[in-house]
Amino acid sequence: MTGHRHEVVDRYGHYNAVCNRHAFGELAPFLADVVLVNGAERTAQQYIDDLFVVSRAFPDYRWEIQRTVFEHPWLAVHFRDTGTHLGTWRGVAATGRAVTTDEFSMYRFAGDRITEVWVTADNARLP
Repeated sequence: MTGHRHEVVDRYGHYNAVCNRHAFGELAPFLADVVLVNGAERTAQQYIDDLFVVSRAFPDYRWEIQRTVFEHPWLAVHFRDTGTHLGTWRGVAATGRAVTTDEFSMYRFAGDRITEVWVTADNARLP
């Protein structure tokens, strides 16, 4: 199981080297059919589609992993996110400004699949 968590982290690192919006689909093999995302049930495809929404609002969106922590059955990842706000995001019209956020994501594993995701970010402070 630990190997799968490391592979997820490796994939996230890979996303920073390529255009993120083309790489989200690579998460599919790691997701359960239904994933609890911040308390709401989403199919694996719905979760991936949600990630694409971010890439449309921030087409140059990139992240850098700051820290990872493994504590069975959880993987916690701290990202530093950057992107230019060029599309509507959570009801806020595009500003054209660069945004940097700290994001903290937790992934719960059952076997080799992610069954639960909790994400917090300071997106409420968009410029």
